[in-house]
Amino acid sequence: QVQLVESGGGLVQAGGSLRLSCVVSGRTFSNYFMGWFRQAPGKEREFVSAINWSPGTTYWHSYYADSVKGRFTISRDNATPTMFLQMNTLKPEDTAVYYCASGAVAGSRASDDYDYWGQGTQVTVSS
Repeated sequence: QVQLVESGGGLVQAGGSLRLSCVVSGRTFSNYFMGWFRQAPGKEREFVSAINWSPGTTYWHSYYADSVKGRFTISRDNATPTMFLQMNTLKPEDTAVYYCASGAVAGSRASDDYDYWGQGTQVTVSS
């Protein structure tokens, strides 16, 4: 059974930082692509970031939504296996439930391309 478990959310003041983690089990982590999405109250789920990996190499590529580019950094550790989202200079508009997801389409920004999802972790940024 594939499971994705997020952690690291919380309450932070604007300008602060948080680091989200997503631990994957039941799936060969290095063979799949990973992404982060978020959903704010009353809004649709939106793409945040994705990371793809060339199996057997150390080459990887990351993708970001324009709204988080330069502030958020995605990374992954195939040995653990865990994906991270370092979020800096947080803004109140970053408040949302953040979800990690696993799929087979490299760097996709479409939620339909991800077939497994975590339960989400709440991030609240106060002004």
